[in-house]
Amino acid sequence: MKKNALINRIVLALTCFILTACQTNKNIGKEDVSIPVQLQQLDRPNIVWLVAEDMGPYIISFGDATIQTPNLSRLANQGVRYPNLFSPSGVCAPSRAAIATGMYPTSIGAGHMRTKSNTKLTGLPSYEAVPPPEVKMLSELLRINGYYCTNNSKEDYQFKAPITAWDESSNNAHWRNREAGQQFFAVFNFGQTHESGLFEPYQRAEIIPKDTKFKVPPYLPDNEIIQRDLWKMYNNIALMDKNVGKILDELEKDGLLENTLIFFYGDHGGPLPRQKRLIYDSGLNTPLIIRYPNQQNAGSWDRQLISFVDFAPTLLSLTGITPPKHMQGQAFLGKHKAKGKRTYIHGAVDRLDGITDAIRAVRDKQFKYIRNYRPEQGYYLPIKYREKIPTMQELLRLKDEGKLNDIQAQWFRENKAPEELFDCRDDPHELNNLASDPAYKEKLIELSSEMNLWIEEIGDRPNLPEIELITELWNGAKTKPVTAMPKIKSKYGKIYISCQTKGASLGYKIIDPDGVKPKVWSIYQKPFIVPQESTILAQAHRIGFKPSEVIDNTFVNQN
Repeated sequence: MKKNALINRIVLALTCFILTACQTNKNIGKEDVSIPVQLQQLDRPNIVWLVAEDMGPYIISFGDATIQTPNLSRLANQGVRYPNLFSPSGVCAPSRAAIATGMYPTSIGAGHMRTKSNTKLTGLPSYEAVPPPEVKMLSELLRINGYYCTNNSKEDYQFKAPITAWDESSNNAHWRNREAGQQFFAVFNFGQTHESGLFEPYQRAEIIPKDTKFKVPPYLPDNEIIQRDLWKMYNNIALMDKNVGKILDELEKDGLLENTLIFFYGDHGGPLPRQKRLIYDSGLNTPLIIRYPNQQNAGSWDRQLISFVDFAPTLLSLTGITPPKHMQGQAFLGKHKAKGKRTYIHGAVDRLDGITDAIRAVRDKQFKYIRNYRPEQGYYLPIKYREKIPTMQELLRLKDEGKLNDIQAQWFRENKAPEELFDCRDDPHELNNLASDPAYKEKLIELSSEMNLWIEEIGDRPNLPEIELITELWNGAKTKPVTAMPKIKSKYGKIYISCQTKGASLGYKIIDPDGVKPKVWSIYQKPFIVPQESTILAQAHRIGFKPSEVIDNTFVNQN
């Protein structure tokens, strides 16, 4: 944290304390009725992540009784529910960058959706986020500490994962492929709930009766087209729930249920128009369930604010590993749990496919402040991919015909207010902007000041042209930087691997004299001994750079 930002944050905290003491009861958040989570210290638990795409809190465990999700209900009844988890972006790639690194996307060049595509629309070169050299993927840090790490199978981190990131990342990746008794971190991604599951033709198995009547949020009209998309959304959730059940059953069958931490969450909010990609809670809020071994604190709630940047330090903390100081999140569980809970979460919107915006948000437990850096630009962005959703097509048709009511038409205003303030408790859909209301002046100042501090602290520049960002990430070069070739040498009977690129991860494989080649790349940490006449393969890769070529050396004599 920069020194000035730290001083300013202390001043802000004192100011907020004074202002809060003077507020009316209306502005004071309701009592947090969560049950404190007192957990037994776990000795290097297994960890499973169950990740649904485009998943708002649309399940009975979080108050939406539209459909039954028996497997998620089982998980929630045996675990702890966290209703206040927020992604830092309303779209997947920036959010996954935060999860993988513990860094805010806008601090590492990962804020634009996506960095490696949409080049024809933007005229920009393909690039990757470039975190500071000390940044490693969470999975690599766990691998260094002996965990078997698998991903099944979506990546999409705004950068190419180094070969050292996973023991396996594929459609077949599974903890069952590990060595006997090895601790594991296994990620399973469920694509059934992705927004593309709303496209026509819809050809998936039908679990939810088609005559079900769905509650429609006020920003969408209620007609046959919208009802059908809601049916598809809930049917997709039911399909995802079945797949969650399969993983839970496999854990139980393998006798692993009671020494495994199970996380269920979505990669951001819901899939519908005015949900995904937006900075409202509908785009950022996703349910989190954690099942602890032996069902500790089963059925309880923890209502603390949690951001995706907290996941990496929390998992390290749960496994007894001290989180690196560069991580911008804080551990909310485990040996290195932060002393205090979050007061705020932060979010951002930059380019979405081919269209650029610049929006920042900060939220406490009740209020959200939004700053629009391009107020002259409309709220709605004509994103072709989203327009494949029938609901989006219907919204545009009704807008052109002048048939949307005032609430539904808000999204299509030609200009944005420079500042917005919403009471997310009384106005959960964020429809009534309180920024100009004198009664909320103190809250506006508080959250605006917090945003300024956060932007300074992480080095965010919300309106920086993307081409200038790329130039900075590439250190002034016109092409993507390339990781230097690794060097392999033998000294005193040991193999040494090095690379001149600061922060590069070094992966290697040992091909024995019989030609047997390992499937998995090992992470180089210290010199090692190999049999004579073995061949060493090595590759170096710093995140955001092109990886080096794979080199090979054969060592006949190690002396």
